[in-house]
Amino acid sequence: MFKKRYFAVLFTFMLLILSACGNSDTKDVAVKEKKVEPKAAPTEMILATTTSTQDSGLLDVLIPMFEKENNVKVKTIAVGTGQALEMGTKGEADVLLVHAPKSEQVLVDNGDAINYKRVMYNDFILVGPSDNPAGVSGDDINAAFKKLAETQATFVSRGDDSGTHKKELGIWTTGNIQPTGDWYVSTGQGMGQTLQVAAEKKGYVLTDRATWLAQSKNLSDLKIVVEGGKDLMNIYHVMQVNPEKSDIINSKDAEKFVEFMINKDTQTVIENFGKKEYGESLFVKYTE
Repeated sequence: MFKKRYFAVLFTFMLLILSACGNSDTKDVAVKEKKVEPKAAPTEMILATTTSTQDSGLLDVLIPMFEKENNVKVKTIAVGTGQALEMGTKGEADVLLVHAPKSEQVLVDNGDAINYKRVMYNDFILVGPSDNPAGVSGDDINAAFKKLAETQATFVSRGDDSGTHKKELGIWTTGNIQPTGDWYVSTGQGMGQTLQVAAEKKGYVLTDRATWLAQSKNLSDLKIVVEGGKDLMNIYHVMQVNPEKSDIINSKDAEKFVEFMINKDTQTVIENFGKKEYGESLFVKYTE
C-alpha cells in the first residue's frame, strides 16, 4: 500500500515537472515569435551655420541632443554667415543658425526664411599681439580701428563674408576708412584659422568671444585689447528655410530644430556651456 502511494505521488510530481517545462518552452517560443518593431530610420536635415558656432564646440553638444530626441541625422555645414544665408536663399539647406541680423532680415523680408527666432548672444572683441604695438585699448572699437589704420599695424581679416567679416567692414565704413596695403591681410578662412594667422603674423583681429575663449589656450602671443563697447554685441538667430523654395526641404525637422534651440532646457545648456572650462559662458541665452 505504501509503495502504491509512493509511486502515485512520484508520478504526480513528474507530471508537474513536465507541465512546468512545457509552459516554459511555450513561453520561450512565444517570446521568440513575438515580432519586434524595427526602429524607423532617422530622417536627414541640413543645418547651415557659421564657423564660430562650430569652432566654439557648442554644436558638438547641441546636435547630438537634437538627433537623439528627434531621430534625425543632422548634416552641419559650417561656413561664413554670408554663405549660409546664400544656401538658404537657394534652398540648399533646411535651417540656418547665423549672426548677421541686417543680412538675415533681408531673407525674412523676401520670404526666403520663416520662423525667425533669436537664440543667444555674446560679443565681438579686438585681439592683438601681447606687446600691443598700436597701443589700442578701452571699449571704443571705432577709435581703435582708426588708430590701427593710422599706424598701419598688421590687421588680419576673415575676408569671407561671414558675420564677423560683415561686422568688421561696418566698423571700417563707420570711420570712413578703406583698409588697403600690406598691413591688411585677408585670409578667406574661418574664425579659428584666422586667429592662428593673426598669431603667426603678430596682427590684430576682430573675433567673437566664444571662438576666442575656445582657441585662446593655443594663442599665447595674443590678448584682448578692446572689448565691452555697446556696439559690439553679437546676436545669433535661427530660422527655417521657406519650404516653398524646394520640394526636398525638410521643413518638419527644421521647425523642430528652431523650437529645440529656444526651449528652456536647450537654453540652460547654452547658458552653462563653457563655464566649467573657461570660467564664463561662451554664449548667453537670449530668447524672445
